[in-house]
Amino acid sequence: MRSEESRKPTAHATADTTADAAGEAGDEVARLPDYAERVLDVAELIPPGRVMTYGDVAEWLGEGGPRQVGRAMALYGGAVPWWRVVRSDGVLLPGHELSALDHYREEGTPLREAARSAEGHVPRLDMKRARWDGADAGEDEGAHI
Repeated sequence: MRSEESRKPTAHATADTTADAAGEAGDEVARLPDYAERVLDVAELIPPGRVMTYGDVAEWLGEGGPRQVGRAMALYGGAVPWWRVVRSDGVLLPGHELSALDHYREEGTPLREAARSAEGHVPRLDMKRARWDGADAGEDEGAHI
């Protein structure tokens, strides 16, 4: 699991400061929002070689939607296997395609080869085979966080 250090917001997040009794701003790091922490917990449950969509994660949690999950992953997801939370069409995360592709190949995640006409010839995820429903996470991890 992630250490307390890894639960701090990434450089992309704005840290809140707290005011002390004298009205001066403290230098405490903002605590990870509860929703974001739950999103990251789900990302950690996804087995190697499998993926969940942003919408799948929101449904698993029973709150939020794909955009909220995407936002949490964008701001705080660097400490978890971010490449396992994906778009529903199987397109690799723009700007991170090559890094994600390395992870997918290492883990044996099912891919679909790109058409020759596709820009950059980057493969997509084979969502039919790679998508994970979380069914086998319930015993040890506590289903539906």
